Formats: sequence, C-alpha cells, structure tokens
Amino acid sequence: MPRTRKPAARKSSRRASNRWFLRLAAFVVLIGIAFAAWLWWDMRSWRPDEGRYPDQGALVPANGADIKFVTLKAIGAKFVYLPLVDGLATHGGVSFAERYGLAREAGLKVGVLLVFDPCAPADVQSGVFAQMVPRDPDLLPPAIGLTRLADGCEPKVSDAAVESELMTLINQVETHAGKPVILRLAPAFQDRHKTATAIARDLWLMRDRARPDYAGRPWLLWSANSQLVTETSEEPIEWVVVQK
Repeated sequence: MPRTRKPAARKSSRRASNRWFLRLAAFVVLIGIAFAAWLWWDMRSWRPDEGRYPDQGALVPANGADIKFVTLKAIGAKFVYLPLVDGLATHGGVSFAERYGLAREAGLKVGVLLVFDPCAPADVQSGVFAQMVPRDPDLLPPAIGLTRLADGCEPKVSDAAVESELMTLINQVETHAGKPVILRLAPAFQDRHKTATAIARDLWLMRDRARPDYAGRPWLLWSANSQLVTETSEEPIEWVVVQK
C-alpha cells in the first residue's frame, strides 16, 4: 500500500518553494534596479553618434543657470537655442540680449525658442518676441514650443481657439523673423491638436535616446537627451541633433 506524505513534509516543501520564489523575485528586482541605475548614469552623458548626426547642439535652461557658451562649443555643440519662457526678459540677472551676445561670441549659431501659451492671446506673445529678438538674418529659424495644453486656462479656451491663436502666432513670428518657424511639438499636444498634420512646418520632436515617431512624419530636430550633464552649466542641458 503506497505511503502518503505527512502534512509536515508537505508544509516544508511549500516553504522551500516559497523561499526559492522570493529569492528569484528579489533577484529580478535587483537586476531591474541595477539596469535603471545604469541607464540613469549613462543618460547623463549619452549623445547620438556624430557620424550619423554631424550637426548637434543644445537648448539651454531658462531657469537662471549660468551658461558657459565657450565650453558648450568645445564639447561639440554647433548651435544653441535660447528660450523666451513666459515672456521673461532676464534669467537669473542675465538678460536675453547678453545671452545672445555671449553665444554669438563663442562661435555658436543661435536660435530662439518661444513657448506657446494657449491661455494668452497671440498678439501678446508675438509682441514679446518682436521686442526681444533682433531682426538678424544670421539667426536660426525661430522655434515655437508646443508643450502646454489649455486644460488649466481661466476662462476656458476651446481647442479651436487654441489652434486659431497658434496659427496667428506663427504668422506674426514669421513676419518678424523672415523665416518659417520650427514647431517643437510634445506628444500630448500632438495627440490633442494633430498639429503635425494640420500645419506644414518643420518639426522638433522629443524623446530621450530613442528616435521619436509620434508625429507621423519626418522631423528636422530631435531632443535626444533632456538631461545631459556637462561642464557647460550647473543644470543639465537638452541635447539636440539635426536630421539631414
């Protein structure tokens, strides 16, 4: 007659199985943490291959960090975009005009990024741009940042109104600059407004490390690393490459 396993033996077997499962789960978690730590560390210095993208540059922070433009040039940047965020004329005591002059003196090509505010009239935003940005034929095409949605606007603004004001802003900025704008398009804005399809302008897309494809058509500029750590400033900079 076959023997039956005793309850104590079955419990011991279950405990051993549970211990192996917990050890395996802990190992998987440890590998995941190690990979995340490596990826974080690697992204601090990662840049796309210069052989594939020979024209590389940066979007510098708008939070007041001092930028060493000569150093930026030395580490491989050929161009820099300077932000005009919220119409602020100065960043930590350094005016836009001073930043513009320092970047030009360092031998960098210079462009300007105006972040579109869907809650504000286009006339106000283009007025800031016209007041602060010189009519300089050597300037790179101006960029308009499309990263903000109108969800928090008071009073509320319809999607149709946002799209109308954006088109007005584009026309006004292009009239001042004498060049077509580049649209720095975030995924959420594209999902809401389908801007890449509706407006025929060059695109500037964003995605760390992986080539972006959310616009559904080719892009001109790619923000490949949003947190590049360099000697250029105390704050990370956004590394940008050009697609030929």
